[in-house]
Amino acid sequence: MTVGEFCNREVVVAERNTTIVEAAKLMRQYHVGDLVVVDRSSAMTIPVGIITDRDIVVEIIANEISLDAACAADVMSFGVITAGVHDGILDTLQKMRAKGIRRLPVVNDEGGLEGILAIDDVLEVLSEELSLLAKAAIRGQELEKKLRP
Repeated sequence: MTVGEFCNREVVVAERNTTIVEAAKLMRQYHVGDLVVVDRSSAMTIPVGIITDRDIVVEIIANEISLDAACAADVMSFGVITAGVHDGILDTLQKMRAKGIRRLPVVNDEGGLEGILAIDDVLEVLSEELSLLAKAAIRGQELEKKLRP
């Protein structure tokens, strides 16, 4: 399975100059804990960083920086690590674990933003799959009991 099959294609984005207040409002409006910070060209949207609700609290509020004085570029994670839409899900999860990353922008072959892969989303899908496997095992046991003399 590939990252492109698992990732969420509805990504909430901000630009580098998005104010912290605007970023927080976007997070609230879309019920997300992060924004992918992007540079836009005429052809595509390129991820350049991520800003999380935790970044806002730890870097801005805890340091008593004026909300009007900061923008997304001031607190975003630089050197954003991405996954390709064709990358394998297991390799990508290992990369996320090794880097301590919970959210990973997903890009196409040209580097344009295609989606975001979040650990929470993967856990939800995997838990559904495991539940189906458990039900199949139980069903198999029930059928065996019926066939026994």
